[in-house]
Amino acid sequence: MLVDGMALLFRAFYATSYSGYIRKTSQGLPTNAVYGFIQYFFDALQHFRPTHVICCWDMGSSTFRTETYSAYKQNRGEPPLELLPQFDLVKEVVESMGVRNVGLAGYEADDCIGTLAACHQADAEVLVLTGDHDMLQLINERINIVIMNKGRSNYTVYDLQTLHERKRLTPSQIVDLKAFMGDTSDNYPGVKGIGEKTALKLLADYETVEGCLACLDELPKGVRTKIETNLEMLHLSRDLARIRLNVPIACELGECLWALQHEAAVSKFELLEFGGLVKLLQQAVEWYEEPFAAEREVAAADPNG
Repeated sequence: MLVDGMALLFRAFYATSYSGYIRKTSQGLPTNAVYGFIQYFFDALQHFRPTHVICCWDMGSSTFRTETYSAYKQNRGEPPLELLPQFDLVKEVVESMGVRNVGLAGYEADDCIGTLAACHQADAEVLVLTGDHDMLQLINERINIVIMNKGRSNYTVYDLQTLHERKRLTPSQIVDLKAFMGDTSDNYPGVKGIGEKTALKLLADYETVEGCLACLDELPKGVRTKIETNLEMLHLSRDLARIRLNVPIACELGECLWALQHEAAVSKFELLEFGGLVKLLQQAVEWYEEPFAAEREVAAADPNG
């Protein structure tokens, strides 16, 4: 299971701070987002029981996408002050549990997830835990996307069939959809004047951006003019939407076997005054005791994973 750490952390922060109350330690350190992150994380572990876990992170706001298009994500405000110290803190907590953190400056967590999913799909069935529908472009026979819906324990697992049934799209068409309609959240426009309805019809009729461009003469004049006028942005938006699968990172399967470091995690939880969550650690040990005994035997017999 590849965890979109940023998605869980932001979701946890806003889910626990909407009332105005921010959980803090007795020393005044904000911890509400980390606390909620742990709850989401263990809920997913219990629900899906992955044998291997990696948590991926953004490593700053500057990436190859901002270098390509300076307005990329520039519509987003600064993170709340109470969240800032929790970016590093959550990674410390994840590491204390024995989970591998992965991130690389210049790339987004999405790109790290895409790269690792592509790397490990030959040896394992891959689940991606996220709230970001852009990740649906990664789906194939070996990679499924778990979308976190509102509330806890509320997941939609997308495979090829579910994606087709719910959205009438293929994974690659997720990218082409964003090429046409843009993404207001990430602040790139696509083709000005083309919204989701028109974009979906174009893909239903012509399948791809290339298929549409090859048949421009068949399109209504208004749509054709919009595409021709915004052709450069069409291609740029498509490039911005595409998750990279070649980030220079590596994490062997044997390095990410889920094996909870119980004592270290308990110590970290107690330091952060997370006494109410310590029971989750013991429960996790119980969930995994039997299946992981076999996994550890395999890992011990093959040090290379």
